[in-house]
Amino acid sequence: MTEDSRRGRPRGPEKAAFALRLDPKLLASVRRCAAAELRSVNAQIETLLKDALARRGVPLHPAPDSHLDEEAE
Repeated sequence: MTEDSRRGRPRGPEKAAFALRLDPKLLASVRRCAAAELRSVNAQIETLLKDALARRGVPLHPAPDSHLDEEAE
């Protein structure tokens, strides 16, 4: 049993982790937006990226090396 499941949190989709370096002013702005929308900074960055891709007409596709594709086979 994972720590999250013991806390009653539903497991979300698996996500890739990576380091991100941001200008401190940009990060401060993202933090303010996240707080205003009751999101974590991570969730706010993900939302901003999805919105930006949608505005450019870039569809979201599964990662080519995703193990989730293997489970479907």
